[in-house]
Amino acid sequence: MNNQNIEKINRPQQPKEPFPYCVEEVSYENVGDGITLSGTLTFPNAQPQSTFPVALLIAGYGSNDRDVTGMGHKYFMVLADYLTRKGIAVLRFDKRGVGKSTGDYTAVTSKELANDALSGVEYLKTRSEINHNQIGLIGLSEGGLIASMVAAQSKDVAFAVLMAPSVAMKVEDIVYHTQLQLCADGATEAFIESDRPVREAIYTIAAQEADREKAESLMQKIIADYLAKLPESQKLEAKTLPFAFTAQNASSFIKAFTSPAYRFFLTYDPSVILKQITVPVLALSSDRDWIMMPERAFPVLDRALQAAGNKDYTLLALPHLNHCFQTCKTGALAEYATIEETMSPVALKTIADWILERTINK
Repeated sequence: MNNQNIEKINRPQQPKEPFPYCVEEVSYENVGDGITLSGTLTFPNAQPQSTFPVALLIAGYGSNDRDVTGMGHKYFMVLADYLTRKGIAVLRFDKRGVGKSTGDYTAVTSKELANDALSGVEYLKTRSEINHNQIGLIGLSEGGLIASMVAAQSKDVAFAVLMAPSVAMKVEDIVYHTQLQLCADGATEAFIESDRPVREAIYTIAAQEADREKAESLMQKIIADYLAKLPESQKLEAKTLPFAFTAQNASSFIKAFTSPAYRFFLTYDPSVILKQITVPVLALSSDRDWIMMPERAFPVLDRALQAAGNKDYTLLALPHLNHCFQTCKTGALAEYATIEETMSPVALKTIADWILERTINK
């Protein structure tokens, strides 16, 4: 589906002006890295003396803008609008090197992005509209991992919502999830079986080979050998599958897999920081999220948060939702753009109610 067709699809949840709350363009510094982050702060209309709980939104993998614009949707704009209407202030921001933020996204890992989020927390502490004891985080996918890192580091974080958090990222986990996604996208069993050993080899190189040029060379040979032996019927099949290796996309996959961010995923142990989180945590996933299934992510979270002595954490799998929490039929990647819904009303209400129970309604 091309961008022109995507733009024609109705997006009923996307908010339109005039908004029944305050909207402010803001910027703040990550002093340590010498960059400026730009974003949007929304907060309810109220008397000057009023203060509000706030959620800092942290986007997932990729060069995302403040709204997490993709597939014709603006995922974080919809989430921010819903929460602000419920009485919760929201700060969402462009990643470094994206939109109005400075810096270079391609050169960083989750660690540097966590510093950007920490700068957002520091900025919120300067705002008179914000209850400084009720600053929380909402992270989606890699953003969930980053939110965990920030919650472990900052005493100013009061709660964390982890949406399909990237906490099961060992080689075997990523291979497992990729096979599920290929299946949802329509791959045959034979194709999945031929893809698996190649996938395992590629991810293992990304995790173990420190020399980037050598890693790229090894991956190029493996993919070239794989494609040379692949039956023509499966080569044609591969062209219909977003995650499949083809002669046309091999170089872009290799570039992504050898990037600092991806190699960080494969070598980082999230349980180390999860074991330090004692503030309330809501972790959400779904049975049609093939990118981070609850059966892999939730045991990691459960063991680590128990070890932390966390007394208030909830692991909740919502039915029939994809990785971006849209109500879906299959969870196929092609389906994301065709769905009118940007984010499930059930997911939105679950997040808002959980935050309100621990802030305004406490």
